[in-house]
Amino acid sequence: MFIDEAKICLVAGRGGDGCISFLREKFRPYGGPDGGHGGRAGSIILQASPRIRTLIHFRDQIHWKAENGGHGSSNKKSGRKGEDLVIKVPVGTVVRDLHSQEVLADLTEADQKVVLVRGGEGGRGNEHFKNSTRQAPRIREKGEPGEERWVKLELKLLADIGLIGCPNAGKSTLLSQISASRPKIAAYPFTTLEPNLGVVWVDEDASFVAVDIPGLIEGAHEGKGLGDRFLKHIERTRILVHLVDISGWEGRDPLDDHTTINHEMSSFSEKLAHKKQIVVGNKMDLVDEKSLKEISKRFKKIGVDILFISAATGEGVPDLVKRCYQEFLSIEEIEVSPEIAPNKEEKTFRLYRPEGDAKDFSIDQEEDGFHVAGVVVNRLSRLSLEEPDAQEYLQEQLEQLGVFAELRRRGAQAGDLIIMGKKEFEYEP
Repeated sequence: MFIDEAKICLVAGRGGDGCISFLREKFRPYGGPDGGHGGRAGSIILQASPRIRTLIHFRDQIHWKAENGGHGSSNKKSGRKGEDLVIKVPVGTVVRDLHSQEVLADLTEADQKVVLVRGGEGGRGNEHFKNSTRQAPRIREKGEPGEERWVKLELKLLADIGLIGCPNAGKSTLLSQISASRPKIAAYPFTTLEPNLGVVWVDEDASFVAVDIPGLIEGAHEGKGLGDRFLKHIERTRILVHLVDISGWEGRDPLDDHTTINHEMSSFSEKLAHKKQIVVGNKMDLVDEKSLKEISKRFKKIGVDILFISAATGEGVPDLVKRCYQEFLSIEEIEVSPEIAPNKEEKTFRLYRPEGDAKDFSIDQEEDGFHVAGVVVNRLSRLSLEEPDAQEYLQEQLEQLGVFAELRRRGAQAGDLIIMGKKEFEYEP
């Protein structure tokens, strides 16, 4: 089964908690704090793999979670780092945020990677909070929660040549003639229900990849016959081989079919409308010489030089392969995606990090209270306030950052609720 779309939930691991501990050794009764830091949690990484062809493995597993970081312990021992979770997807996978539809990544090369959700940092142990005036701190941080997001995976096959046409035009037969691919072939429309790839060898050193797109019908760009899902697979091809059935089967007219397919492509994407085409009349073995000349004349009136082949007998196919390869070499490599430009400097990872000065903060007054946010403020919200010294330390840090001064300027009154992340406390001027 060919699955080319999937929606999955990614949850990075939670960082390990910091530890409160004091050194106790013989001859060192006042050894001081030695609580270690929590370990950083695992992130979730998507990696493009040439061995995977579809997104079918996401049909049964929707939720993916990376490993949590280990908790810190005594003797300044840091917790174990959580392992990153590497999820393999096919080459050609586009990753979108499910809600905003923003393109997060476009994996167009084998082994290309992207970090989609970052694991939480480990909390600091009480050893970190020691200073000249706080020599035995009972302060620690809890681990940071990992990032979480729903994403949509879209597979756009990467091929050099796309075989397009109406149902039963002979695309699968042609692909089986020019490559080792063995798609299902039968004498009825819609035999092909999923795209098929094949490697076409021109000689020992020259080859290209062709994809057989299931037959398109009128209204394909609106989703009829799953056409919109198939059309996206030819966006990345360099050249289109447009097959038309010239046998007159069921009264079909090759020029009308040609017009219909071009209309569907232009309605789906302006990019497809301007893609290079080689128009091929198939089933020439069923047509006499006079009819071939008439068909050629009709196509020339619209500025199209049509080639004639018989995919069933192989007549004209070698010349078509050579023509495809020549055109393939003459066209520059396409832009990998209309939504996101490739960055040659960025080989593998994309990390999402906060911008601006770490000490910057924002205060938003809402109905439930004052919401305070910022890099340092968010870290302070991870303090374990159950510990004896933590609340005093929090008040001290917020004063130094200028949070309390800003609250006073905004008219905060005693008893107003201050909200920092998941922490809430009453303001006391």
